[in-house]
Amino acid sequence: MFTGIIDHCGMINDIVRHSDSLTLTIACQFNDLQAGESIAVDGICLTVDKVQTGQFTCDISPETLKLTTAQLFKSGQRVNIERALRPSDRLSGHFVLGHVDLYAQLERCEPQGDFTQYVFGGLGRSKQPYLASKGCVAVNGVSLTINEVMSDGFSVMIIPHTRARTNLIHLEVGDKVNIEFDYLAKIVLAAHEFSAERCYTHRS
Repeated sequence: MFTGIIDHCGMINDIVRHSDSLTLTIACQFNDLQAGESIAVDGICLTVDKVQTGQFTCDISPETLKLTTAQLFKSGQRVNIERALRPSDRLSGHFVLGHVDLYAQLERCEPQGDFTQYVFGGLGRSKQPYLASKGCVAVNGVSLTINEVMSDGFSVMIIPHTRARTNLIHLEVGDKVNIEFDYLAKIVLAAHEFSAERCYTHRS
């Protein structure tokens, strides 16, 4: 589990493409990574496979490759990195599992003083129930507050600190990003659907 508070941006040093999967080598600032630990790369929960000085390798499965922007990764690309949450850590963002739901597209990027508004689209109406104004969403693993929910997406306001510490600063209109909906919203909606189904079955 993660919080969506990015530690720093790493860089993809190497990509080995297999028939339906990837092996990534990522440069990072961590000096105490352990093989087997979980790490979020652009919001994707991955397992550290090997650790070398200043970098680590990890594998991306076919399912993850299909659902995330990992299919678009390139050598030299900057990626957001966060280590797994420890029980003693502060929960400064929100609960992020690293299980990406889908990827969206940056539709607009509008500077507003020291801040920048990003508008993401391409989610479809069926995903609207997972979004709420002033609720949470993870974009490339970054915990953000939703400003406005739209018919096909949502908008967020990025503060200077977040732009400086994440790869969101490098996004251009048309770029794809990983989206993970708020886990608590998923639980509430699942419980509601289950309750409604039971009620319908009982009445039938």
